[in-house]
Amino acid sequence: MIKKSFFAGMAAMVMSSSLRAEAEMAAGLDILLDAPKCWELTPEGFEKHFDAIRPELFRWITSDRTRVKLSRALYSNAKIELTAFGGVVPVEEAVVDFSGGRLNMVTLSIFNRGDAGEIGEVDFKSRHIAAGKAVGAKLNAKPTSRPANRQQGLLTEGYSWSSPSGVAMLEMNEGALSGSAREFLRLRIARPDAEGALAASMKNGGGAAAARLSDLPGNVARDDKGNVFIRNLPMVDQGNKGYCLPASTQRIFEYYGLGADMHQIAQVAESDPGKGTSALSMAKELDRIDFRFKTRLVVMAMMSERELVEVEVKKGEYLVGKPVDERKFMKGIHDFIDDGIPLLWSLELGRFPEEPDLKPQTSGGHMRIIIGYNDSTGRLIFSDSWGAGHEFKTIKASDAYAASQGLFALKPTLK
Repeated sequence: MIKKSFFAGMAAMVMSSSLRAEAEMAAGLDILLDAPKCWELTPEGFEKHFDAIRPELFRWITSDRTRVKLSRALYSNAKIELTAFGGVVPVEEAVVDFSGGRLNMVTLSIFNRGDAGEIGEVDFKSRHIAAGKAVGAKLNAKPTSRPANRQQGLLTEGYSWSSPSGVAMLEMNEGALSGSAREFLRLRIARPDAEGALAASMKNGGGAAAARLSDLPGNVARDDKGNVFIRNLPMVDQGNKGYCLPASTQRIFEYYGLGADMHQIAQVAESDPGKGTSALSMAKELDRIDFRFKTRLVVMAMMSERELVEVEVKKGEYLVGKPVDERKFMKGIHDFIDDGIPLLWSLELGRFPEEPDLKPQTSGGHMRIIIGYNDSTGRLIFSDSWGAGHEFKTIKASDAYAASQGLFALKPTLK
């Protein structure tokens, strides 16, 4: 008798071979960009539209279906050709946000070196010009130049548009059009009444966080199970790259209203997806990030000689201080969470059980975000940057301490 598992295995092989055989799946993204009509698109309408083309084209990255991703690199064995504006502009990745049951914002990664490798000057400039012309036509608005301003925390340059049909920003790394390395080209387009901190960052036009430190405690929730946790932390999916730090940092920056995505953060932090993720390498990357984005890095604990210790960073030097025992570790977490500040948590995976047991990566160094605690159960609440299902997970607090390699905070400087 042939078992059902045989047929399941054969079905998986057929799907895999089908994806390989049709490695040039394609989708136009214009339904997301046809302002102002596009702002009435619902999650159900999105799903119906792209399901009709091919269901494998997209992946919901939040359980409540408020954020979805389309990407050329969604699968390791197939490429998806994504285009915008009538097929004129190639797209590496699209992240689509819904709020209040309708389309809120679209972020297009027109180019990023992490996914696409190198790009020629002519190709980069043609994408930039084509995207700019198309956005201006869609919004019926003229562009406003946005030069980089490092003193204000604005590390990108580009153009913005604003009209009753929507707002948009076309950004690239500083100098990308004038001889510097071409790292990324990103377009964001949002409805005029777009909600959330990321939309606020588009409207204020500056590089500093839109959120104030004094506002953050308002994001802390307490439920009848004893959970104390930070709400409204955006989700991203780091994909197949070793971008746990840039992806986690993007989520915290979005929470603060900073518009940098993981590709821009990886460039500034000099992240290498092929290298290891030790606590020291993560600390050095965070140290390159903080002042550039008008945040302040706090190193709460780092592993040194097999124990967690306090660390002070001075001019790139890491000065080891007193040991951080479990009591001090937990008190620090409580203090920051109560203030509405998520924590970047470097750890060694695979040592202790978690709930729910969802582990795309079962061992090795990794970075997570601690978002809460529960004193009645003795557990910490954390989130991984792996998409839907990873928003809210828990681990025994003593196990979290034992697995820890580092604990960090990036605080906005605006009070």
